[in-house]
Amino acid sequence: MKLATLKDGSRDGRLVIVSKDLTRCVAAADIAATLQKALDNWTVAEPQLQALYNELNNGAVSGEPFDETACESPLPRAYQWADGSAYVNHVELVRKARGAELPESFWTDPLMYQGGSDSFIGPRDQIPLPSDDWGIDFEAEIAVITDDVPMAITPEKAAGHIKLLMLVNDVSLRGLIPGELAKGFGFFQSKPSSAFSPVAITPDELGDAWIDGKVDLPLLSTLNGDLFGKPEAGVDMTFNFPTLVAHAAKSRPLGAGAIIGSGTVSNKENGDPGRPVKEGGLGYSCIAEIRMIETIQNGSPETSFMKFGDRISIEMKDKAGQSIFGRIDQEVVKYINAE
Repeated sequence: MKLATLKDGSRDGRLVIVSKDLTRCVAAADIAATLQKALDNWTVAEPQLQALYNELNNGAVSGEPFDETACESPLPRAYQWADGSAYVNHVELVRKARGAELPESFWTDPLMYQGGSDSFIGPRDQIPLPSDDWGIDFEAEIAVITDDVPMAITPEKAAGHIKLLMLVNDVSLRGLIPGELAKGFGFFQSKPSSAFSPVAITPDELGDAWIDGKVDLPLLSTLNGDLFGKPEAGVDMTFNFPTLVAHAAKSRPLGAGAIIGSGTVSNKENGDPGRPVKEGGLGYSCIAEIRMIETIQNGSPETSFMKFGDRISIEMKDKAGQSIFGRIDQEVVKYINAE
């Protein structure tokens, strides 16, 4: 099943069911006005939404054309957004970039931070920021949405609480991160609003690409029209999604609609950091990684962080080349205070 939230002038938008090929949609208001309301009552709502999804795909209902540019993030705001770092290769590279060593525990205990969830931006919305001197970076990721998750759940049981998946652009301000982390209290200003894919899907939509709580497909990032990364999301993922959900719920329950991110998708190559796409490698899901590779190879980074006017696109396609989640496609622009 595929779900999206269309902009309607309200904070939470209106829930629609989207056809498998992402061409048509139908309102779900008679079942749940918003995605959060559906998740709050998922046991009842899910079979009704699935039935309408089937009718849309078999032509029993015609719906209306689906426009990705009219979408909010599937959850325009959420009660919980916690982002992990399941791809430890990424953590190792970005820590090296700021002169920090990787503790051995990072290979056995997931790293996770709690992000701001009150102001997600749409998948085709601009990324407004006051300055492009802050080291603006994209981070291409996958995230899951849960129903109510009990505290202290095991990863095995946590798997059953994963109801939807999305793609993420977890925008990061690399120039602000070192100063914030030096205070010993984590990210805040260095993590502005994130954006999620136009469509959220149930795990069964992935078919045999949903394996052991991982997505076994490439994640595609295109920066200013050039393919920047195509790493395999199911490879080098040290912690799968059930493990991340269980980690988040170790000392607290998670409410329905909690979003748990994978962290930046990152691959090694023959045990070493991967190569850029232009050199025949799988590339990267953020700029920080290629800058670290350039530093290792050449003594200093060559690729600049994003500036006003730069555009990032993030997408995942199935084995037939069909977009699964729709496309995140965003331009970085200067923020103008309207007050």
